[in-house]
Amino acid sequence: MQFVCRANMSADDAVNMGLHFILEHLDSAGTYASILFVDFSSAFNTIIPELLSSKLLQLNVSPAICQWMYSFLMGRTQKEVERLELWCGRHNLELNTLKSVEMIVDFRRHPSPQLPLTLSICLVSTVETFKFLVITVSQDLKWAININSVLKKAQQRMYYLRLLRKHGLPQEMLRQFYTAVIESFLCSSIAV
Repeated sequence: MQFVCRANMSADDAVNMGLHFILEHLDSAGTYASILFVDFSSAFNTIIPELLSSKLLQLNVSPAICQWMYSFLMGRTQKEVERLELWCGRHNLELNTLKSVEMIVDFRRHPSPQLPLTLSICLVSTVETFKFLVITVSQDLKWAININSVLKKAQQRMYYLRLLRKHGLPQEMLRQFYTAVIESFLCSSIAV
């Protein structure tokens, strides 16, 4: 499920897909979702070109890679963390345990306590919110924190628009500045 740097795909699609799977799972009675956000240390600097080339040939490039990533990452439980670590070791990818966090989404009336999650013998911290790509996701799956963040940044950018107007920038240039710097930011991830 590669979303970045692909035609007709965006971070919005990744967030929407993730939320869809979480909410679909949570529709079943007595369920919860535990989300592990993993960060790789210098992932692009540790790629072994020969290994990558052979994998790309085996997987027929773009569609096959996406399908492989999807089948590898989807439907995994916490017991799968060890397999993720082994896979990363075999493919020269180092997990950044300091930036990896877990978020538990649990709407059950009486949630049971979860065992702590470890990654590469380090305890993974549990968070209530996490900035996933460009969206702040909260464990209650509500958008107040993200909306407040977007509004604050938009207000900061409006300051520059007022300065430009004060210094006599033509109306058309003000409109272009607004569209490029403010409106584009307000509309990013609007589908989510």
